Amino acid sequence: MRPLTILHLAANRWWTGSADPIIRLAKGLEARGHRVLLGVMPGDRFEAKAREAGIPPISGLSLSVRPSPLALLGDVARLRRLVRDERVDLIHVHHSHDHWLATLARGRAPLVRTFHSRRAVRRGWPSSALYRRLHGAIAVSREIGERCREAGIPSERLWTISGAVDLQRFTPEADGAAVRREFQLGAAPVVGSVARLAPNRGHELLIRGFARLLARLPKARLLLVGKGETLPRLEALVTDLGLREHIVFTGYRDRDLPQVLGAMDCFALMGAGSDESCRAALEAMAAGRPVVARRVGALPETIVDGETGILLADDDPETVARALVELLGDPERARRMGKEGRRHAEAEFNPERHVRQVEEVYLALLGRPA
Repeated sequence: MRPLTILHLAANRWWTGSADPIIRLAKGLEARGHRVLLGVMPGDRFEAKAREAGIPPISGLSLSVRPSPLALLGDVARLRRLVRDERVDLIHVHHSHDHWLATLARGRAPLVRTFHSRRAVRRGWPSSALYRRLHGAIAVSREIGERCREAGIPSERLWTISGAVDLQRFTPEADGAAVRREFQLGAAPVVGSVARLAPNRGHELLIRGFARLLARLPKARLLLVGKGETLPRLEALVTDLGLREHIVFTGYRDRDLPQVLGAMDCFALMGAGSDESCRAALEAMAAGRPVVARRVGALPETIVDGETGILLADDDPETVARALVELLGDPERARRMGKEGRRHAEAEFNPERHVRQVEEVYLALLGRPA
């Protein structure tokens, strides 16, 4: 098979949502012999992380979602030259703005888009016109795939491909002792959650559920990992509930995240972010931690209820508390679930499998044998 030249575009400057999956996919495609060109918004962590991963982004692109007319025309002209001069075989986009740009600049290169969240799939005009020019679409969950069909994307041009997790970085062997010392957790049973502190991420539900848990497990602690605009409101809620000694806001953790997961006895995720493959849950599973989760995003497809974790029946704090007690109150069962979660991550969410599935989409669009 002749190696492909693939152009990835992402009008996103933040190290959230689609950013990490895009870089992991790009590195995986390179490992399979393909050439990857990457266009991102300059000047922030996404660009820095791409360079750190050995994928220097294309220069001379703005990708601003609120461009001046001159900036917009400049991006279109730059991309047209790039597609022509670099002989791009296929363009893979990830957001609405880069989708529009690629539609105007693609030449003869087929165009595929990954929809990372349900709300990114928009119905009606002008999105319907955009989707008609799309050669292939990838949804990261069945729920998003159904939304794509409702928006008019034909099933024959639609693939559902789940997320992937770095199985080498996130392992059950990661030592959480230093994190436990840092936050003075001792031998307490620990629930943890990794999610941006933002509206609709379910932190309030988790906090209220954890408050009820304490009646049965008074030594338990909760680690809330992340940063965001709802931090003051959540801190006030913790104070009002008298939970300051039991709940720790750790702030944003990156380089020692495997060790942070290693300090937890179980993991909880109450909401999906801008990437609804719910990478945080995948990382917890890879780390051998059982997951308690709401039925949002890809979580119903990710968690095997009763085997790798517990899917909540409803959004009631008492339901959250009961699920957490089931795991923290039965450490052996929690360990069995964690081991099964790791095995499930290795089988279903390994990066090599993910890259092969995306590669198969590319080859199908190009009319080449897999």
